[in-house]
Amino acid sequence: MNIVVLVKQVPDSSAERSLRAGDNTVDRGSASNVINEMDEYAIEEALRVQAAHGGEVTILTMGPQGASESIRKALSMGPDRAVHVLDEALHGSCAVATSKVLAAALGTLNPDLVLCGAEATDGRVQVMAHMLAERLGIAALTGARKLTVDGASLTIERQTEEGFEVVAASTPAVVSVWDTINEPRYPSFKGIMAAKKKPVQTLSVADLGIAASEVGFAGASSVVVQHSKRPPRSGGRKVADEGDGGVKLVEFLASEKFV
Repeated sequence: MNIVVLVKQVPDSSAERSLRAGDNTVDRGSASNVINEMDEYAIEEALRVQAAHGGEVTILTMGPQGASESIRKALSMGPDRAVHVLDEALHGSCAVATSKVLAAALGTLNPDLVLCGAEATDGRVQVMAHMLAERLGIAALTGARKLTVDGASLTIERQTEEGFEVVAASTPAVVSVWDTINEPRYPSFKGIMAAKKKPVQTLSVADLGIAASEVGFAGASSVVVQHSKRPPRSGGRKVADEGDGGVKLVEFLASEKFV
């Protein structure tokens, strides 16, 4: 089975993050960058499917030169090779343009199964799996907490607030996963050393047949026009209960649109 895992490098969510003043994009240069957490679960699931059904696992990343660090870490977990879409024209790309680039790259890889995290911690839009499936004309099985592969048939348990739904499709398909699906392995020393020798192919937008005007700020369908830092935390509001505490509580909740 030919498996491709989408991996995104993002600023560490546990550290301070900021946007650049010049163009309102994430300041990745000053951030502590890591593999998007959900993508690690996708990598683990790909390796488990490979162990059970054979085939090859490829990491696919779109990002700046610094994303190569996350590619090598991903490879140290066990995948066979990687493809890095690297082009200065990509800076400022929106989700729609990103899906166009990734779909074009996937078209060169002909995967049976595309795995990705259900969301990225920097954007949290949860749309990439759907966009890619639409562009590629294949099924999207999203929000999986369990994946079962039986030949060319895929079945997932889609996690919901009420429990789960059982959804099935045939390969090729895109499957996005939550952190409830498995426990990612830690890279071993042997894996880290082996990752240094694994092939990483670099592609530009021109290699994918996409014009520079279709990506980046030039091709973006949405942009951040203004941003400000989160205000400092202030003290809470104290309500003196004089027999009408319940009423005041409901009024406060209503004013904050909780009820």
